[in-house]
Amino acid sequence: MTAIEQYLIDTWRASQQNAPMPPPPGRDDVAVLRGIRSDQQFRAVLDGAEARHPWRAALHRLLHRPRPC
Repeated sequence: MTAIEQYLIDTWRASQQNAPMPPPPGRDDVAVLRGIRSDQQFRAVLDGAEARHPWRAALHRLLHRPRPC
């Protein structure tokens, strides 16, 4: 069963029982990812490292990798 199918079943069940509707799947995904990134940056600062943006670090690794001969 997919997340959408489960959401539809839960929505129908909530409407039958006059309960609050469940949140749609994926609604909080971006907020969770931002929270993880913020936590990683916070831990980097506590460890004495620079709190760099993860995309910049990945781009730096990609552009400055050693080239095979």
